[in-house]
Amino acid sequence: MARPSFAAYRSILLVATCLILANCAHETPQPRETYQERAKLIKDHADSFYGNLKMNRVESAIQDNRKIEAMALQMGDTVRKRTGQPSTPAAEQELALLNTANATAATNWLALGQYYTIKRQYPQARATYRRLIDSYTNSLDRPYREQALRALKDLDSRHPSTTTANP
Repeated sequence: MARPSFAAYRSILLVATCLILANCAHETPQPRETYQERAKLIKDHADSFYGNLKMNRVESAIQDNRKIEAMALQMGDTVRKRTGQPSTPAAEQELALLNTANATAATNWLALGQYYTIKRQYPQARATYRRLIDSYTNSLDRPYREQALRALKDLDSRHPSTTTANP
């Protein structure tokens, strides 16, 4: 009986390896695809946020922004779990996406505060700016907090609050 040659074994091994790798690549999404999908989802929610504001659907706009914040919270958990591990392209993309989601949500809260100011809904504008100031406490969020503080100061100087504080 003839013994199969080494070349035949090598061919079978090569085909088997290709099939296994193809199956793994098919079942697990590539990090780049996940990054692009999440980035698109953030953009879609942001577009929906502004579309809802234009249509005066404030509650829907707020829900869109809360969805962006929820994504950021989830990404923040993932980034924190990787603390102390070597940096990878996927981890760097996750951090970049986290920063994008935070910046988008903070910018949306600023826009909502402006919307309320334009609509002369000053208590809602104040509450929105306060929410941003109180919630976005990272050093990267400082520009958004400062904008909210300036907007709040402008609002208070132009339209003083009608409520009085108890001494």
